[in-house]
Amino acid sequence: MVVVLNLVGALAIATSSYLHFRLWDGFGYRNIPTVGKLFIVQVVVGAALALAVVVLRRVGCALAGAGFAAATAAGFLISVTHGLFGFRDTWAAPFASVAFVLEVVGVVTLCLVVVLSTRGTSAR
Repeated sequence: MVVVLNLVGALAIATSSYLHFRLWDGFGYRNIPTVGKLFIVQVVVGAALALAVVVLRRVGCALAGAGFAAATAAGFLISVTHGLFGFRDTWAAPFASVAFVLEVVGVVTLCLVVVLSTRGTSAR
């Protein structure tokens, strides 16, 4: 079960990162001051974390992936409700809802990995 949850969480993060790349590359997000740079950082870090979650299968990687997905979702919500670095996003933006759902899936599945993985070790 943990292996499947790791894979689902990693796929969610990787797909969200891919969507951020598409926004950065083809929808003009690269031209938004500060936010454009953060999008490309999200792409690189998300890809690296997704790979680490699948390859290393460590609790720390799952926790980092969950935190990363939560931070990405929080950044989007802040951007939509208040604006972020002078940029205000919208739910109507391309891939917005899909990326948000993927980030929530990443948080939930990777938190489950952490819980299930540590539950067995704390009893020892």
